[in-house]
Amino acid sequence: MSKSFSLPKSYEIILETVTKIPKGKVVTYGEIARLCGLLGQARLVGYALHSLPSKSNVPWHRVINSHGKISFPRANSVYNQQKRLLEKEGVYFRNDRIEFNKFGWLRGKSLGGKIKR
Repeated sequence: MSKSFSLPKSYEIILETVTKIPKGKVVTYGEIARLCGLLGQARLVGYALHSLPSKSNVPWHRVINSHGKISFPRANSVYNQQKRLLEKEGVYFRNDRIEFNKFGWLRGKSLGGKIKR
């Protein structure tokens, strides 16, 4: 008997929302949580992204922390992968930070409601 694995509904909503981030833009874990109606659940966003298989088409690399930085340690290979993917999309770093005013997907927009699915 084979077991089928399904993601929790909150993960599905998070991953669907992340797929809407345009190329060359970034968003924070907290902003994704808020868009999904999961206020205060930024870590849950991280857990959902961590659950992705390595060949996933979800643009996980476009989600960064609230300081404008990649959350992985610089010595981690995933840090380098995320930075490379963002740079390939035209996102650039200044002192290991991304400028939200230039590259933030939701900067200047209200986060009052959920994103349309």
